[in-house]
Amino acid sequence: MPRLAALAILGLAALNTAAPARADLGVSGPYLAARQASFLSDYRAAAVYYTEALASDPSNPRLLENAMTALVGLGEVEKAVPIARRIETLGNPDQLANLVLMADQMKQGQFDRVIADLDAGRQTAPLVDGLIRAWAEFGQGRMTDALAAFDAASAQSGIKAFGLYHKALALAAVGDFEGADTIFSGEAEGPLRATRRGVLAHAEVLSQLERNDDAIELIDAAFGTEVDPGVAALRARLAGGDALPFDVIDGAAQGAAEVFFTVASALNGDALDGYTLLYARLAQFLAPKNADAILLSAGLLEAQDRYELATEAYAAVPKDDPAFYAAELGRAESMRHAGDVDGAIETLRGLAATYPDVAIVHVTLGDALRSQERFGDALKAYDAAIALFDEPARGQWIVYYARGISHERLDQWPEAEADFRKALELEPDQPQVLNYLGYSYVEMNTNLDEAMSMIERAVAARPDDGYITDSLGWGLYKLGRYQEAVPHMERAAALMPVDPVVNDHLGDVYWAVGRKVEAQFQWHRALSFDPEDAEAERIRKKLAVGLDKVLKDEGAPPLRAANDG
Repeated sequence: MPRLAALAILGLAALNTAAPARADLGVSGPYLAARQASFLSDYRAAAVYYTEALASDPSNPRLLENAMTALVGLGEVEKAVPIARRIETLGNPDQLANLVLMADQMKQGQFDRVIADLDAGRQTAPLVDGLIRAWAEFGQGRMTDALAAFDAASAQSGIKAFGLYHKALALAAVGDFEGADTIFSGEAEGPLRATRRGVLAHAEVLSQLERNDDAIELIDAAFGTEVDPGVAALRARLAGGDALPFDVIDGAAQGAAEVFFTVASALNGDALDGYTLLYARLAQFLAPKNADAILLSAGLLEAQDRYELATEAYAAVPKDDPAFYAAELGRAESMRHAGDVDGAIETLRGLAATYPDVAIVHVTLGDALRSQERFGDALKAYDAAIALFDEPARGQWIVYYARGISHERLDQWPEAEADFRKALELEPDQPQVLNYLGYSYVEMNTNLDEAMSMIERAVAARPDDGYITDSLGWGLYKLGRYQEAVPHMERAAALMPVDPVVNDHLGDVYWAVGRKVEAQFQWHRALSFDPEDAEAERIRKKLAVGLDKVLKDEGAPPLRAANDG
C-alpha cells in the first residue's frame, strides 16, 4: 500500500507544540523555554519546562497537550498517562491523549474498557481504532469477534494488507499456523508486503508446521546471502532442524504494540519525525523488548539530531537480542555525532570482539578510526572486514575504497592504487573512486591521460559535486591548460564557496592566466576559511612573493614551461 494513502487513512494531524498558550507571569518563562525546546526536538528539556509551566496553570489544555507530547517523545509514557486523563476530564478531545489512554489500557489488560471507550466514541485514527479493537477482543478471549474485527479493519479502503497481517499474527498466536500461513503466503487474498518482521514471523509459522526447508527458502529469497547475525542465527537453527517457537506476538498487549509499530513504519519518511516517534514510543511502551521498535525510535531521534537520547534508546536493546549488534552500531554512530568519538570507537572495538565474523562491524570501526586520522588502526579493521569476503560483490567497493584512502594517507601508494583499482573493478563508474584516483595521479604528475579521463567520467556522473569539479579544473591546470581550467574552477568555487582548497586552487588558476588581483583575492578568501597550517603558510607566501616565486623555490616547473606543454 502506498505510504501516502496510509497517511490519509490514519488521519495525520499536525502537532500543537508551536501554538500559543495563555502566558501569565507564572507561566511565561517556562512556556517560552518549553517552546524553544520543542522547536529543537529537545524532548527532555521540553518535558521539564512544560511540567513547570503546568504548576502555574494546571488546566491549560495546550500546555497539557504539549507536556504529554514531550513525555511520549522522551519515552516516558507512564508519566504522560495522568496528563492524558486530565485532558479527557477537561473534555478536550485530543488524538494523542486517546492513543496514550488506549495504550495504557491495553498494557493493564483492561480490554473491556478499550472496547467500551471505542463504542462510546473515542477516536484516534481508523486503522488504529479498528486493529486495537480486534486485539482487545483477542485479549478478552473472544477469537471469533477478534477475527471479525480484523476482517472489518481489512475491509477499509487502502489498509487491507495491514488488517491481514495482524489477523495472521493473531491466528499464529493461538496456534492456528495453517490459517496464518494461508494469509502470509498470499493464498487467502494475495501476497502481503514482505517486511522484515513479516518474513521472520512467517518463517516461525512454517517451522511450527514442520516446513523448515520452506522457511529457509523464504528467508533466502527475502534477504539474500548477506544477512545480519540475527537472521543468520535463525536460519542456522532452521537448517539444524529446530522447531522455532512463534514468539512475535504472545498476547493482546504485544498485538497492540505491533499496531503502533505498523503505523510508525508506515509514517516513517512521509510524516514529521517527531510525529512518527510518538507511535514508535507507544510500541515500546507496550512491548519494551521489541528491538525493532527501539531501533526505529532511536533512528528517528538521530534524524532530529537528538543524539544523546538516541544513544540511550539504542542501549535499551538487550545483549542477548539478535538485533544487539545493529543497536550497538547505531549507538556508536550516535555517540560519534554527540562528540564522544573515543567512546564510539571503544564501543565498536567491543562489538568487533563479540562479532568477529560480521564484516560491517569491522568496516564501521575502520570508518570511525579513519575519521580521526588513525589510518594505521583503520587499515587493520578494513583488513579484517575484507578477509571475511567469500565472493566478490558490487557493494564491497566502498571497503576497498576506504582502505585505499588509508593506504594513501600513510604514503603506501602501491597498496592504495591496488585498492582503488579493485574498487573500480567492482563498481567501474563509481565517481568517488574515479575522482580520488584520478586526482591522485594528477598530483603525482603520472598517468595524466587516464587521470583526466577518470575525472571527466566522475564529473559527468556528478556535475554538481564541487570536489569533483575542482579535480577537473585542477587537472587541467596541472596540464598547463589554464584557460580551460578557469570555468571549471569558478564553478567549483560556486559550488563550495567556503572551502579553502577550492578557493586556493582558483587563485592559482587566476594567477596562471594573468588575473593576479583576482588571484590574490581568492588566496585571501582561502585563508579566511581556516586551511591546514601547511597550506596556510604556502598561501601567505604566495601573497607575499607571487605564485611564480613559490613554484621556483619548491623546484616545480614554472608556469610558462608548463603552459608551453
